Amino acid sequence: MNTRPLKKEEIKYTYSNCQDVSMRTGLIGYLRADLGRGEEFYSTWWPFREDLNTPDFKKEFDNIINSLRGNGKFLSDLRTMWLYCETDNVLHYPTDNHYCGVRVDTDNYAYLMRLFPYRGDYHMYCYCYIKEQLDSHIEKAKNGISIRDAGDNYKELYRLDDGDKLIIREADGKYVCGNALRYIDDYHFYDGVNVLHIDQFAEINHKYHRTLTPLRASLPERCYVFIETSPEIGIVVKGESGYYRTEITVPTRDERKAMVDELNEKLGVTKAQAEAMKAGSMYGWNVPLADPKHYDEDGTLLKRRKDR
Repeated sequence: MNTRPLKKEEIKYTYSNCQDVSMRTGLIGYLRADLGRGEEFYSTWWPFREDLNTPDFKKEFDNIINSLRGNGKFLSDLRTMWLYCETDNVLHYPTDNHYCGVRVDTDNYAYLMRLFPYRGDYHMYCYCYIKEQLDSHIEKAKNGISIRDAGDNYKELYRLDDGDKLIIREADGKYVCGNALRYIDDYHFYDGVNVLHIDQFAEINHKYHRTLTPLRASLPERCYVFIETSPEIGIVVKGESGYYRTEITVPTRDERKAMVDELNEKLGVTKAQAEAMKAGSMYGWNVPLADPKHYDEDGTLLKRRKDR
């Protein structure tokens, strides 16, 4: 078996997903375990597809769990798990670095584990997949979810990454921050309640005159920005127009820019993210400039390649 840190795009598959996503990824089921006071191992198996829960899979899965519970392995006891989670062998979850992820691969199966070496939650969740199906779905999900305008012949407005959210503002001004949208295939997604066709979603929004604002997971919740025409430094909040004033003032433009870079670095915000946040607050969050992927690591806008 091959063990490696989880990738960011794999984090979503260490949690339970809707039935459509689970079917397409070849989910077999998941194991939940508690290490008790340190060395126990209380576990519960939650099946999803009994047709995939074959004797060969059961034998292999038992061997893997027993191997990882061996002396010195990260499932052997709680302290060993904690020490393991302090190494580069895991991926710490961006939203909560108390959680970390590991993937174990064999010839036919992929085991994605979410570890929590503290009290207050179960210490391990292990989601078991048919490897080929999982990897195929993850690769296809990189296409993202197409958001279209039914009033303009279903023209694509922009694409959301799998797992991004939308603020949906109704015609009367009321708004709601929707659930994370999950990619199913190039024409369907799950909105947390229903499976929708991308054109069906466009028709609903057009009919009820809804305004959509993307909340990209690739953007931070907030960041600092320097103001060109003022000595002050501002704060931009994702999804909101304009900026909030701070009490920080720096006289020269170069000094303001250096201060903003330093403050954002402390927040873990990259220059590309900061430029995208600034553009979103100025021009709207659905424009391409509000997506960090359009900037390089120095925050410089990438040149668009002309169609030939």
